[in-house]
Amino acid sequence: MSEHQRIHPVDLEAQTKPTAPLVPRGSSRSDKPELPYPPLRQYPPSHLRPPKRRSGNCCCRCICWSICIIILLVILVTATLAALYFIYDPKLPKYSVDRFQITEFQVDSNNFVNATFDVTVTAENPNKGIGIYYEDGSKLSVLYSDYNLAQGSLPVFYQGHKNTTVLTVVMKGGAQIGSQVVNSLQQEQQTGSIPIDFKGDVPVRVKLGGLKLWKFTSKVRCNLIIDSMTVSDQIKIKSSSCKFSLKL
Repeated sequence: MSEHQRIHPVDLEAQTKPTAPLVPRGSSRSDKPELPYPPLRQYPPSHLRPPKRRSGNCCCRCICWSICIIILLVILVTATLAALYFIYDPKLPKYSVDRFQITEFQVDSNNFVNATFDVTVTAENPNKGIGIYYEDGSKLSVLYSDYNLAQGSLPVFYQGHKNTTVLTVVMKGGAQIGSQVVNSLQQEQQTGSIPIDFKGDVPVRVKLGGLKLWKFTSKVRCNLIIDSMTVSDQIKIKSSSCKFSLKL
């Protein structure tokens, strides 16, 4: 053996001592190493849809159905009213003031008027299949130069088909009028032409066959010219013009 050759000691225990495996048992080398944070969770596409779309569609459907129902109801009501119109052929009632009697009319020194009138009103129902209920709460008035001289009311009654009803209403009241109005009344008394107004607001119900409809307000406006404003039962109505309208 040469001098230049050296012998190096070998640790046999280190060679025979088992080393710890680099990869844990039960796992393969192809397994991915654990990440420091969990991966993002992926949801199916159905979870990503905004929930408002479905509720919005429901609201649109409800609105569309509501509009369709309202239109259908309007068509049905219109068709029903049209059928009733052609079946019953409704006509407006007619009113007139046929007699005007003065039982009291006094003007004191202070130009205060006390008046009592007996007014005969004729109500005509020209309809064949329509009746009229005259209900409580009517208001009648007699005016001169827009001064309400007397008030009264119609009785409660039912007017049948093709019926004419004559009513005599006692109307009483008083009003404070001016001196100029008194002078005008005296001049018209001399000429024999005194304009007065008769107004009536009467609640009525219409009966179609066996059906009693909702309440209306019957408005009657009559312009009269009488020949005198003194106590007499022979007051002459020189002209009379009445208008009628209905108000819901």
